[in-house]
Amino acid sequence: MNILIDIGHPGHVHLFKNFIKEMNKRNNKVVVTTKNQPTIICLLNRCNIRYINLGNKKDSLVLKALSQIFFDYKVYNIAKKKKIDLALGTSISITHASKISKFKSLVFNEDNAKEVPFFSKLSYPFADFIITPDCLRFEDHGKKHITYPSYHELAYLHPNNFKPDSSILKDLRVKTNERYFIIRFNLFKAHHDIGVKGISNKKGLINFLKRKGKVFVTTEGNISEEFKKYQIKTPPEKMHSVLYYATMFIGDSQTMTAEAAVLGTPAIRCNSFVGRLSYLEELECKYRLTYGFKPAEEEAMYIKIKELLKNKNIKEEWQKRRQKMLSEKIDFTAFMVWLIENYPESINIIKNNPDYQLNFK
Repeated sequence: MNILIDIGHPGHVHLFKNFIKEMNKRNNKVVVTTKNQPTIICLLNRCNIRYINLGNKKDSLVLKALSQIFFDYKVYNIAKKKKIDLALGTSISITHASKISKFKSLVFNEDNAKEVPFFSKLSYPFADFIITPDCLRFEDHGKKHITYPSYHELAYLHPNNFKPDSSILKDLRVKTNERYFIIRFNLFKAHHDIGVKGISNKKGLINFLKRKGKVFVTTEGNISEEFKKYQIKTPPEKMHSVLYYATMFIGDSQTMTAEAAVLGTPAIRCNSFVGRLSYLEELECKYRLTYGFKPAEEEAMYIKIKELLKNKNIKEEWQKRRQKMLSEKIDFTAFMVWLIENYPESINIIKNNPDYQLNFK
């Protein structure tokens, strides 16, 4: 089978990396495309994934719309040349190109459709199937909507696919049982981020936490000069081990919040999306692995951090909560491999017997 995967976000490299490896092992041909985004390119290189660069992304909505036609055309030509059977990704281009080609498009998205309107309105009507976590089963996308009991993050952070590397503690110069915090600051430059705010008093948060343990900062884009001394130097492929052993994660990133949560690390998120994304609401309200605060609630966020740090057994408690979550979720990579390798019969199996997915724990 010839498969095309269009990568649009650093998290999607992690989402598909194990799937790509497994499908290649099974003598399938996987073609990866992406736009010229440094973080994505770096991760693809470090994962030894070959890719085709589609060109530069644009920041303004007008330029995004114009460049979308260009990206659609490039994906169409690549798919035609490589004789693609199936295209996957959180991608508008694969859905558009599939409508004027013979291949089928499967969109993988874990955000609520109304929170990513530009993406969902331009991709969902053209997709052959829309694959989302079952916490989004209430969304009505008709017969093309397939749900599964997992999260994107469990494609690469499920225990079947991830083992934390304790050697990162030495890299960080952190002693065993020494407290350290990971802070993430976002740029909010995506189309769905217009008007979205995150942590406003960044310096105040760092000063607050450094009195309680070591602080490491990671940012989207370039880090400001005043925070450079806190910048984490760990290679990106080791970041999940850093998150696993951290005392706590605090940030305004959706993806890293979810990653910390499914690893069993207490995660605090502060941005305008709080209360609006079902998968993070499930991780917070059902599994109690994370807490969300809106930008106007920063004071409440500090109170919660203080409360959590008083709990001397917090990491052990969070691992128990993580185990409960894992007992109800599946290994998303194993599910994707089966779904694609057995397509289209796999779609009918899921529709007729949704519990079949539980075989992939």
